[in-house]
Amino acid sequence: MKKFTINLKIVLLSALCIVFCAFSDPESMAQYVGYLQKSLSDHYDFSQESNQIKRYELNITNNGFCRYKRYFNNGKTEYFAFKLAKFKDMDYLGNATSGKLYLKTKGDDVIVQTYKDRGGDVDSMAKQVVIPLKNIEAEDLNLIKDNLERIIKLP
Repeated sequence: MKKFTINLKIVLLSALCIVFCAFSDPESMAQYVGYLQKSLSDHYDFSQESNQIKRYELNITNNGFCRYKRYFNNGKTEYFAFKLAKFKDMDYLGNATSGKLYLKTKGDDVIVQTYKDRGGDVDSMAKQVVIPLKNIEAEDLNLIKDNLERIIKLP
C-alpha cells in the first residue's frame, strides 16, 4: 500500500507541474519590445540635438525592428532602421545625466536613408545607431541590453 501511495504522489505531482507549466506566461517579443520602447522614450534626450532637430520618432516594433527618424530644421530627414535580431552589442558614452547610446549590429545591418539633403537623397548601410539619452542609470542600461539579447534568442 505504501508503494501505491508513493507512486500516486509522484503521478499527481508530475501532473500538477505539467498543468502549471502549460498555463505559465512565457516571455514574448511584445514584452521585450514594450520595455525597450518605454525605456528609450523615457530617457531620450532631445536637448542634445534641439538646435538642429525639429522632431524625432523612435519606435521599437512588435515584429522586431528599431526605427529612428530625425527631422532637421532645414528640412532634411534621416532614417535609421535595423532588425533587432541583428543586434550585437551596445556602448554608452556619457554619464548618468547625459550621454549617447550606441546600438551596434553584427555587420552593415542598419539601413540609413537621407531625404531632402543638399547632396540629394542617399541610401546607405551602417553598423550602429546612436541615440542621445539622459537621466539613465547603469541598471537601466543593463536591462536594455538584457532585453535586446533576449530578443535575439527568441525563435
